[in-house]
Amino acid sequence: MTERAFEPYWPAIAALVYRERWDLLLDSFYQVLPFGTGGRRGPVGIGPNRYNPWTLGASVQGHAIWLRARVAAREPARDFTARPLNVVVAYDVRRYLDANGTYAVLKADGVPNPCVGLSSRDFAELACGVYAALGVHSTILPASSDTFVSTPELSFAIRHLAADAGLNISASHNPPDDNGGKFYNALGGQEVPPHDETMADEVDRVGEVAMIEFSAAAERGFVHDYTLDAHDGYVAVNQGPVYSRTPAHLRKDVHVVFTALHGTGDTTVVEVLRAAGYRVTLEPTQASHDGSFPNVPFRAPNPEVRASMGAAVALAEQLDADLVMACDPDADRIGLWARDREVSRPDGSPGGFRFFSGNEIGVLCAEHIGRNQAAAGTRGGLTGRGIVMKTEVTTDLIRRVAEHWGYRTVNHLMVGFKYIGDGIHQLESTGAFAGLDGTTSDFTLGVEESHGVLVTTAMRDKDAAGAARLLAEMALDERAQADLSDREGALPPTLADALRSIWARHGYVHNELVSTVMRGAAGKGTIDRIQASLRADPPTSVGGLAVTAFADRADPAGPLGPIKSGTDAASRDVLVFQLGDRARVILRPSGTEPKNKIYVEFCGEPGEPSSSAIPRVSAAARNLARSFTQLMLQRVGIDLPDWALLVSDLVAIEQKRDFALVFVPELVARLESGASDLQPWVDDSLRSYGKDGRALVRDALAAWAGGQGPIGARAVAALG
Repeated sequence: MTERAFEPYWPAIAALVYRERWDLLLDSFYQVLPFGTGGRRGPVGIGPNRYNPWTLGASVQGHAIWLRARVAAREPARDFTARPLNVVVAYDVRRYLDANGTYAVLKADGVPNPCVGLSSRDFAELACGVYAALGVHSTILPASSDTFVSTPELSFAIRHLAADAGLNISASHNPPDDNGGKFYNALGGQEVPPHDETMADEVDRVGEVAMIEFSAAAERGFVHDYTLDAHDGYVAVNQGPVYSRTPAHLRKDVHVVFTALHGTGDTTVVEVLRAAGYRVTLEPTQASHDGSFPNVPFRAPNPEVRASMGAAVALAEQLDADLVMACDPDADRIGLWARDREVSRPDGSPGGFRFFSGNEIGVLCAEHIGRNQAAAGTRGGLTGRGIVMKTEVTTDLIRRVAEHWGYRTVNHLMVGFKYIGDGIHQLESTGAFAGLDGTTSDFTLGVEESHGVLVTTAMRDKDAAGAARLLAEMALDERAQADLSDREGALPPTLADALRSIWARHGYVHNELVSTVMRGAAGKGTIDRIQASLRADPPTSVGGLAVTAFADRADPAGPLGPIKSGTDAASRDVLVFQLGDRARVILRPSGTEPKNKIYVEFCGEPGEPSSSAIPRVSAAARNLARSFTQLMLQRVGIDLPDWALLVSDLVAIEQKRDFALVFVPELVARLESGASDLQPWVDDSLRSYGKDGRALVRDALAAWAGGQGPIGARAVAALG
């Protein structure tokens, strides 16, 4: 309230104080928004614990200071006057409009909020101004451009342009009120421990931010235009490697409906698939570059959320397409639906669409590469020494598939694609990684369960476009196997059939992911207490299964060795509970969102028919997930009925408690009293849960209603 740099915020802060918005003020000011493993990401807003021009500016200034020192140590003879530092700056489609109404009281009082209206482009220009004040050059799309540079294209462009670093202004798949800045190194990857911590330490030392206006930086020659040759190179590199032996002219027979979910995927996935010869239709209602994600259910532009792709699936049914694909707004995660003879179409005939999880996508990619290499007589890759890398929380089925086809595997990487990127770098620079010797030519595939795939060393982050081309190629191969001459109209083999053949060989695997959102300072404390309790006193059984082994990845005596830095300790805050040979549970806090994540895997037996394995194994996995979630919550004194856990994982745990303890009893009371204002009350009560509040709680209410008789049926009907 005294520093002139923050004068634009004074009226808003004063208004929040006057309105006694203490919870919001506390959460906004109790800390500086943490600089995580690659940058800052969080809600846009007022205060040091929000994403705004100051928190971005401090990040960029710290990065510039750190980068100069790092490059000077690596290149002691470099003359920074003759060859100044250069950072490629990208940005996504976001514009902050306070969709959640966090600052509705300011709008109602007519108090200006300087954050409202800030776009990712605005933040990117601010970053260029900070870099320029520190003598660092920036390469960015011209202001007149109507296109964007996605996350994977940025990774490629850094290497293509021989830049020293990169910055992407993006919150990826987060809700529309969030934004962030993610930093990349000269390799096109993110820094790993301990270097990420030294960068974070430099950022933390920033007090006052130096900055010049973007226009002045451009006039003084510090800003350079990003040109299309880098984009063309990105599209070209994603045309290979080609594993399919099916003639290329048949690719036009594979029809893909794609949704960019209002993001940048039209510049990556669509262009790459069309350049490869596949037929692509862009879903029109989610094609606009709109960071409010208006036509995405729950405003959750994430291909992990199957409902997000509903419009594309409906269009694919109308067009009789083969595949449905999506990516998040920064185009690094891939989503997939494909036809399945065991799923009904809207008219009841076989061949409807089924959703593929990130784990299943990774399994298909490993199978496609391995099967074709083996058929070509190059089992285990061209050198017979191919390497597949995956994070620990990603399904172990990928390891089994890769090893079946002769590949070596790296299986225990921490969460974050930067560890796969670093693995490639280690092969490149040292000739070894994770106990395996090799070179970059041995890298075959990188996978993480959150729909991340990498198929080339030309970039060092996950890439939806490369994954999309590989999956389309596999769909083409499956289709080419069919001899339908005497079965006109029959459904040719699909990716679903390929997955079933993998299950027959290795056993059906069900992976269940449960996220528990815990917001604010109190939520962070709760997450920390959960980890501490389970680390100090791990359970001996979960859901009736004995815990046969427990691993704390932060243990310096474990396979990952001594802790390298604070950032290393944070990424290794992972607890692994093994339950016999075919089940496990992994718990970790999210590094980018206010929640912890429970990863459950349950494996069936090889050879068991999928008709019996799927229901049995899936039920066992869901029971295990429910049991562990309850065990975890009870460690911190949170008691919820099982049915309340079915409220969407997009909803915070506090609101799940509200739903069970307040909303449902009040709904019953209103039904019994014959209240006339029921529908407005329902919508008002669920508004804070998020967009489409009724859909977020529908499954939970249905589960509760099952044992309640007529009043339960009336409650479900009232929800609509």
